[in-house]
Amino acid sequence: MSTVPEAQNVVLVHGGFVDGSGWKGVYDVQRADGYRVTVVQNPTLSLAGDVAATRMALDAQDGPTVLVGHSYGGAVISEAGNHDNVSALVYIAAFAPDKDESVNTLIADPAPGAPVPPILPPREGFLFLDREKFGASFAGDLPDEEARFLADSQVPWGLDALGGTVTQPAWRTRPSFYLVATDDRMIPPPVQRTMAERAGATVTETGGSHAVYVSKPAEVAALIRRAAGAATA
Repeated sequence: MSTVPEAQNVVLVHGGFVDGSGWKGVYDVQRADGYRVTVVQNPTLSLAGDVAATRMALDAQDGPTVLVGHSYGGAVISEAGNHDNVSALVYIAAFAPDKDESVNTLIADPAPGAPVPPILPPREGFLFLDREKFGASFAGDLPDEEARFLADSQVPWGLDALGGTVTQPAWRTRPSFYLVATDDRMIPPPVQRTMAERAGATVTETGGSHAVYVSKPAEVAALIRRAAGAATA
């Protein structure tokens, strides 16, 4: 195994129902640490479209890059992470699909007693979370006003994004790191651990809601720093 230079570039990929602005805290920490940080704004219409947007960001990097995904963003980085510039993957309370899997297949059979995200019936091909239940399910460790802002600024999540399947999971060929949010009520922690183990990821756990990337930017940034120093073949 040969060692590449420590990655100086970080690309951040958001999940469903939200946009890239939630990465602001992580962005600030990473910039202060000297990293070049790019935040992808996924259209969230389809997995293919979000992968294309992420690959555009990766094309613009000048060397080894840590690719980070939160929630549905994990599916995006699992596909886009095969890009030559990607030196490591970081999953933040994220889906990590295998070949031919999608977010839909990963959430199809919830365990008995697991919290059920308050996803409303589709409207014209898009999904939203119930605004009144958003805070408790997605952002339980954020101040009420901040959680309310996320609820009221939701991005429509396209059904083709949930249904898009991964063709070549990048975690099979890239070092992977996973942050489990132990208070997550969107993706149950046992499901996170199972996906992380399957991906052979280096796992860190922290108390936090699904919005852990917003509430604990220092811990997220610390895991990204660790991934930046990872060796790859």
